[in-house]
Amino acid sequence: MKVIQLVQKPQLRGAEIFASQLSNHLEDAGLNVHLVSIFSGPSELPFKGKITHLDRPLAKRLWDFNAWRRLAYIIKTEKPDLIQANAGDTLKFAILSKLFYKWNTPVVFRNANKMGDFINSKPKYLLNSFFVKYVDAVVSVSHLCEKDFVETFKFPASKIKTIPIGVENLEIPSEPPADLREVFDNYRVLVNIGSLVPEKNHDALLKIFEAVAQNDPSIFLIIIGDGHLRAELERKVAELPNKERILFAGYRNDVLQVVKHATAFIMPSLIEGLPGVILEAMYCQTPVIANNVGGISEVVNKDTGWLIEKDNLVEFIKAVTEVLAGGVGVSLKTANAHRLITEEYMNTQISIKFKKVYERVIAGNNLS
Repeated sequence: MKVIQLVQKPQLRGAEIFASQLSNHLEDAGLNVHLVSIFSGPSELPFKGKITHLDRPLAKRLWDFNAWRRLAYIIKTEKPDLIQANAGDTLKFAILSKLFYKWNTPVVFRNANKMGDFINSKPKYLLNSFFVKYVDAVVSVSHLCEKDFVETFKFPASKIKTIPIGVENLEIPSEPPADLREVFDNYRVLVNIGSLVPEKNHDALLKIFEAVAQNDPSIFLIIIGDGHLRAELERKVAELPNKERILFAGYRNDVLQVVKHATAFIMPSLIEGLPGVILEAMYCQTPVIANNVGGISEVVNKDTGWLIEKDNLVEFIKAVTEVLAGGVGVSLKTANAHRLITEEYMNTQISIKFKKVYERVIAGNNLS
C-alpha cells in the first residue's frame, strides 16, 4: 500500500509531529509512505522516509495553481492508494488539486480539532462544507470531535472513525536539557506547550502563574512554542512582578525531556482536539492540569489528572497549588495516567488502527 501524508509545513507542532511518527510506524509495517509539506517551515520533520517540500509561500494559501499542479503530478506519477490530509490547510489544498487536476485517489482527512469552535461565520461554514463534501473518510482525534464534525457538517457517521494520536516509546534522558539545567536546579518548573495563538489562552496562563508565584518563590514557568502572539505576550510578561521566572523557549526537539523533569504540565486552552503534549506528559508521569475542552476529558479525569472547567481560574489555581503540595494523591494520579497511556495510546497500536482504516477506504467500505 502506498500513502501520501500531506502536512502544513515542516514545523514542530502536533499535527506535523504525529503525521511523521505515524508514517514511520506505517513504513515499519510495510507501507510505502511519502510525506509532502505544503508551505515553507523552519524545522526538520522526524520522518525517516521520503519527504517532498513544496515550499509554497503562505501568501498563496488561498489560490495556488502551481502548487496544486505539483501535488497532482506527484499523485499521477507515484499512483498512491490513498492521500491523508493532516489538519491545517491540507484538506482545502488536496481537494482543490483534485478538482482542478482531475485525480481520483481517495482522500482521508485527519480531523485534529473541534471544528465547530472555528466555524464562526456563514462563509466559513459554506467553504469548509464544500471541501468536506469531497472527503472519502475522516479520522477524528477524539469522540467529542467526531460528534462535533458529524453535527457541524451533517457528515455521514459511517464515514468517520475516532483514532486518537499516540505517544512514542522513547528513552528519556535522566537529566533536564543542558541549557535549562540552571532553571531546573533552582526551581520547580511548570511547563506549557503550544503555539502562541489566541485559542491557547496564554493570558490566562500568565494570570494563573502570577497568582501562584506571588506566594511561592520556588516556581518557574517555561512556555514552549511560537506564534504570531509572541511579541505581544513578551511585552505583557515584561510588566509582570515575576517576569524573571517566565521563559519563552520557542520550539524545541527535546520536549519530552523538559516535560519529564517538570513539576506540572498546565494547559488552560480555550479550544483543543486531543493534544499530544498531554499524552506525553502523562507518559512521563508529570501531573496534568488542563481545561475541559475538546477531547481532553477522554484522557484527563479525577483519576488521571486535574480537569478544570473553562474560564474557572480559581479552580485552576487551586489545582496547581495542590500539585505543588505533592503527596500520595498526586503520585496515584500520575501512575494511573502513565498506565492509561502505555495500555491504549502508544503509536505502535495507533498505527495499526490507521492501517485498517486505509484498507477499508481503498476497498470502498464504510468505517462502521
